[in-house]
Amino acid sequence: MALIQSISGIRGTLGDLPGEGLTPVDIVKFVSAYGTWLSDRFKNRKLTVVVGRDARVSGRMVNQIVTGTLMGCGIDILDLGMVSTPTVEIAIAEEQAQGGIVITASHNPSNWNALKLLNEKGEFVNEKDGMAILLLAEKSRYQFVQGANIGHMVTDNTFSGKHINKIVELDLVDRDAIDGANFKIVVDGINSVGGMVVPELLRALGVQDIIEINCIPDGNFAHNPEPLPEHLETLSQTVKRTGANLGIVVDPDVDRLALVNEDGSMFGEEYTLVAVADYVLQHKPGNTVSNLSSTRALADIAGKYGCNHFVSAVGEVNVVEMMKQKNAVIGGEGNGGVILSEFHYGRDALVGIALFLTHLAKSGLSCLALRRSYPDYYMSKNKLPFSSDTDVDRLLAEIKKRFKDHPVNDTDGVRIDFGKEWVHLRKSNTEPIIRVYAESDSMEHANSLAVTIINEITPFLTPGK
Repeated sequence: MALIQSISGIRGTLGDLPGEGLTPVDIVKFVSAYGTWLSDRFKNRKLTVVVGRDARVSGRMVNQIVTGTLMGCGIDILDLGMVSTPTVEIAIAEEQAQGGIVITASHNPSNWNALKLLNEKGEFVNEKDGMAILLLAEKSRYQFVQGANIGHMVTDNTFSGKHINKIVELDLVDRDAIDGANFKIVVDGINSVGGMVVPELLRALGVQDIIEINCIPDGNFAHNPEPLPEHLETLSQTVKRTGANLGIVVDPDVDRLALVNEDGSMFGEEYTLVAVADYVLQHKPGNTVSNLSSTRALADIAGKYGCNHFVSAVGEVNVVEMMKQKNAVIGGEGNGGVILSEFHYGRDALVGIALFLTHLAKSGLSCLALRRSYPDYYMSKNKLPFSSDTDVDRLLAEIKKRFKDHPVNDTDGVRIDFGKEWVHLRKSNTEPIIRVYAESDSMEHANSLAVTIINEITPFLTPGK
């Protein structure tokens, strides 16, 4: 069992004892703290919080606890039902709400759920605000109201459509070009929100030939929900068998986007942002941002247009903060997360799909040919479980010391550069694991570099159970 508190929200497995998983008691605790934080932030104002969820089986239960607790704090609720995380972010700004909670554990397996906490801008709360909320939770300093002042709840199931309409209306999205390309597209909705909204978006963009797999949003994930190659065999085979132009898969809350080429090979989640940035910078040159664990190919694309590239710590909130500092036109993360600053400051797979399809249609290339037009870098992504008694900080400090003769960035974990190669190891914000990512000019070299570092840190680990 696990309960993780980080800049990515409050995330945990269902069941077990309070404090050891995401139990109803823990949900009340953290939502009460969030509601109290909002009340302190917006004193003497009637507050509204937007709530949405993915299709997880536990979602309805968690939703009822979240909304009831916020109402007990005197906060009104706008409940959007099952929607994507970026839809909630957009709704907060549209409705001028004071905050939002998305009930989703993103790419984690079905026995997990989470509370993603958003501010009045529709963005993740930053580290300072997140720590303030966690402190309120730790000290049980909650503010509840008397019966006459309990919040009210309104439901609205129209915001997915509003989100899609705003995407279609973007200047960078060319519906006519997409319509004229006559794409055949396979969609893997991983039995969550993507199964509803991705086909709806494609139809709004003029795509008529859509093959849907795993698109019933019942929360019974047909495969591991993280959109990695090893989980996408059915999608790959369906693309090849049906002669489709490409395959599209998102994670359960639709903020990550991965693509499959017409021959069933992976476009590469690292290259989702690369391709979209290539298109955006053609029309709106400007700075780009990605995190320390993302491919250097984005820097190459920025350089192609005479633009500057910057790197941030891992985590959407960190990427967004740097995008604002550097006035970046596009940014995101190598996990398939695309952030278009002129639209909103959040990873949005739906806007990523619209921009990618516009790019593909206008290029006249196949999906595979488009991928081959970009620099080839190969990334080895590894996860090492650890138990609660592992001293991760000591481990990272030791690795930094051992490789002090190489350029080291310790903004987030430890990233070591070896010429054109790099390796990044850090404690995950979302799972009890250490991530070890390595990139090189071949998969063999990337794996070899990763193994070298893994061998260095293994003696420090107590394997997680």
